[in-house]
Amino acid sequence: MASEGHSKEETLSLRRQLIGSSCRLFFPENPVKIVQAQGQYMYDEKGVEYIDCINNVAHVGHCHPHVVQAAHQQNQALNTNSRFLHDNIVDYAQRLAQTLPKELCVFYFLNSGSEANDLALRLARQYTGHRDVVVVDHAYHGHLSSLIDISPYKFRSLEGQPEWVHVVPLPDTFRGPYREDHPEPENAYAAEVKQIAAFFIESLPSVGGQIIPPAGYFQKVAEHIRRAGGVFVADEIQVGFGRVGKHFWAFQLQGEDFVPDIVTMGKPIGNGHPIACVATTQDIAKAFADTGVEYFNTFAGSPVSCAVGLAVLDVLEKEHLQAHATHVGDFLMGLLNQQKAKHPIIGDVRGVGLFIGVDLIKDEATRAPATEEADYLVSRLKDAYILLSTDGPGRNVLKFKPPMCFNMDNARIVVNKIDTILTEMEKMGSCETLRCPQQPD
Repeated sequence: MASEGHSKEETLSLRRQLIGSSCRLFFPENPVKIVQAQGQYMYDEKGVEYIDCINNVAHVGHCHPHVVQAAHQQNQALNTNSRFLHDNIVDYAQRLAQTLPKELCVFYFLNSGSEANDLALRLARQYTGHRDVVVVDHAYHGHLSSLIDISPYKFRSLEGQPEWVHVVPLPDTFRGPYREDHPEPENAYAAEVKQIAAFFIESLPSVGGQIIPPAGYFQKVAEHIRRAGGVFVADEIQVGFGRVGKHFWAFQLQGEDFVPDIVTMGKPIGNGHPIACVATTQDIAKAFADTGVEYFNTFAGSPVSCAVGLAVLDVLEKEHLQAHATHVGDFLMGLLNQQKAKHPIIGDVRGVGLFIGVDLIKDEATRAPATEEADYLVSRLKDAYILLSTDGPGRNVLKFKPPMCFNMDNARIVVNKIDTILTEMEKMGSCETLRCPQQPD
């Protein structure tokens, strides 16, 4: 398994020389060189095994043989663009349609989540005739210029908020303005939304800190948005395809009566292969087509991409990974809540399925983010061969989004190590003593 290429030091030196410095690494002080992966495990150049709690892209497990074989077989037969008639694209659209509400019955295929959200923005504007967009604070919807404009997570460090973008509070009942003691947080947060062409939200905000919006929030927001002539866009790029366990799509956690106008998909859809998708209604698709301008994307919807997408759906079904996410996720949440009772630094444990956040705080009263302590913890976990990242506005939320084959033994190992490190941290005292390394944005 050892790499026959460059040494780790040579690879790092070449990367610093050749790759833009804004393309940052995990654990920049001492990055991990990964040369192989399988299932929920990654291996470095020396063959050391790491438990992967980061990669929601390798949705059904790294290098799943059924997905690899599907791509290989189709590559041997044909790979071309979607202007040629082929079964795979319609078979794949049909399979996706079976997972969604009947209203969402028209599909566009793309190569990345950013492309999907960019197209969703175009669809919304064409359909509504409006330009303005509402997003939640700390949102991130992609790296294209059009999406940086609607991503407070990015634009606040760049050119600032465009006049046509309206930012409303993140529906965070732990740290937001309307908390767990509010009688109707869903109404309070929804009342902040009043204008517009489209409302974009991750069905479970990820960069915002693994947030679980209060039940009923989407329905209330949709009332405001649709009354103003806008549409509701559910960004499922981080959390779709059964990760939440109880449902195939995270927006379904809000209730069976809620149907978005547009759904965007990416990351897990291809298990690492570059695929993305937008699903919408007949009316929105017709308005887009009525412009007379063709939508064509060279590599999107190719026979190979659709074969991979079909294979991912096969594995989800045959290996019962949606039910597995519920079972293991509930177990992991239970273990983490035991640690919350033991360690005051854990302010909140929230999540559903295999999408879980652990909010580290400096003080219970103020809930001030324990940013340095979170950095130190994930660095120590890496030293123990566990890969975990942080997120949230304060970079203090431990972010669990592992491959869906992550199991109960993995959960025990990870939580036991978190317990050991937190216990040591409590004995050591201040973060200056810990000498916390800084993690990248």
